[in-house]
Amino acid sequence: MIQIRSEIQDVMDGKISADDSPLRHAPHTCASVMADDWDRQYSRKQAAYAIPLPKGMVKYWPSVGRIDDVYGDRNLVCECPPMEMYEDN
Repeated sequence: MIQIRSEIQDVMDGKISADDSPLRHAPHTCASVMADDWDRQYSRKQAAYAIPLPKGMVKYWPSVGRIDDVYGDRNLVCECPPMEMYEDN
């Protein structure tokens, strides 16, 4: 949370634009960080490791970035079977 607040402060101070901030593009997938082209205003290291990991801790890489930007984050679609399928007969 401290790092997120720091990234927000960078936007407020005009150090980076809100449209190209690490927060706007998060989560960063392994494929996006490892791609040949990098056109962001922040470093790949900042995208991949916003904070140093404690010794022995393993980095989790999300398999996808945002879907439909914030709309997709807030309006998830469940592909589960109806609840009636779980009822005992």
